[in-house]
Amino acid sequence: MNMISKKFPTKALIDGEWVSSAKTFAVSDPATGAEIATVPDLGPKDAARAIDAAARALPAWSAKTAKERATILKRWFDLVTAETENLAQLMTTEQGKPLTESRGEVAYGASFIEWFAEEGKRAYGRTIPTTAASKRYLTIKQPIGVVAAIAPWNFPIAMITRKVAPALAAGCTIVVKPASETPLCALAIAKLALDAGVPAGVFNVVTTTHASEVGKVFCDDARVRKLTFTGSTAVGKALYRQCADTVKKLTLELGGNAPLVVFDDANLEQAVAGAMASKYRNAGQTCVCANRLLVQAGIYDRFATALVEAVKKLAVGPGMEAGTNIGPLINSDAIKKVEALVGDAVKKGAKVLTGGTLDNAGPLFYRPSVVGDVTPDMSIVREEIFGPVAALVRFDTETDAIRLANDTPFGLAAYLFSQNLARAWRVAEKLDAGMVGVNEGIFSNEVVPFGGVKESGLGREGAAEGLEEYLEIKYICLGAIDA
Repeated sequence: MNMISKKFPTKALIDGEWVSSAKTFAVSDPATGAEIATVPDLGPKDAARAIDAAARALPAWSAKTAKERATILKRWFDLVTAETENLAQLMTTEQGKPLTESRGEVAYGASFIEWFAEEGKRAYGRTIPTTAASKRYLTIKQPIGVVAAIAPWNFPIAMITRKVAPALAAGCTIVVKPASETPLCALAIAKLALDAGVPAGVFNVVTTTHASEVGKVFCDDARVRKLTFTGSTAVGKALYRQCADTVKKLTLELGGNAPLVVFDDANLEQAVAGAMASKYRNAGQTCVCANRLLVQAGIYDRFATALVEAVKKLAVGPGMEAGTNIGPLINSDAIKKVEALVGDAVKKGAKVLTGGTLDNAGPLFYRPSVVGDVTPDMSIVREEIFGPVAALVRFDTETDAIRLANDTPFGLAAYLFSQNLARAWRVAEKLDAGMVGVNEGIFSNEVVPFGGVKESGLGREGAAEGLEEYLEIKYICLGAIDA
């Protein structure tokens, strides 16, 4: 077992107890293939036990004042922040991203804990002017109840804290199923939550390779009143259907196909920097990565040249190595998908301007790439790449850009670069996306709402909107006031 894993748990968490299992699965370092640790491979019965624990813990936790819950969450934030380096090393070891990015994600994940610790105190109801002298109308907000959360591997801390922190702040209890590729980060932050004083049963973690079976338990159990999921659109749709029978509230953060539009009047240096930040972070494995770079004809050649020069400077290697910019992809399936998309593009006439092959660093390392002369009929434009490959598409007019950008069933993120304020505002309004970055390649933080439209999902995470996802509005009518 890697020394890193010894500092944090390698057992599942149910009702405040660290749980073992006869069946286990290995967690491996994608950079080396080496086994880091083994964790319990729990099943549907264990998931039901975790829901039992969350249901038992709900009355006492929801009865605490928002300030009491905030005090505990703030202690959790402090502990996570104090463990930044250890958590970052753990993340890089099991997920692969460069250590500098892992440190950034720990801070990003902690920011949600801090934000919702305070925001939970602001779950305000309202009074409504009456329509009758003898009546008074008011609303209050109450926790929705037991929550089930299914988290992805690409941001193994931030995508969990972005769900758990608002749930706990609102007075809910939660059962988390982390991705089987990255369970150790989930267990580590759960331990720190317990250390901070989160009571037994309030925060449970079910580690498993039986994702569909455990997910079905979450969907079928009527005590689970809210399901929050980050992952593929296909799985999100399946969960959506399965939750219909119990009419759960859903937050779905699904796939994307983000356009990054560069107009002729863009600041070239700014546009390249924004494209680099958006496209190559986490080796292109983020749901808001620029997937299609739509570049106006007048600036296309200069932009392509400058982007290629910047990409060639990226260092590929294990995330623990100093200076690494691009770590490994998560598994061999991810590599096969990237190779297939690049191969299809080249076959249909696209040109690889740099990269386009595996890197010598190992079987899961793909060279940061730029593919030019991409056309809308290519799979690389239609599908989410989830790898370090930028696909450049040439366009002529603003109308063309908007049409190409919106020609997808997805609508999570979009980016545009222009020094013309009127154009920037006009195009931002017309892009079918839940989030738009104008002259900016990274826009996510804890104080803004994160989420998409169309097949990119439902609901929002982060910000005040993120707290609302875990609350129900209750209307109370007080009658006979004049009696």
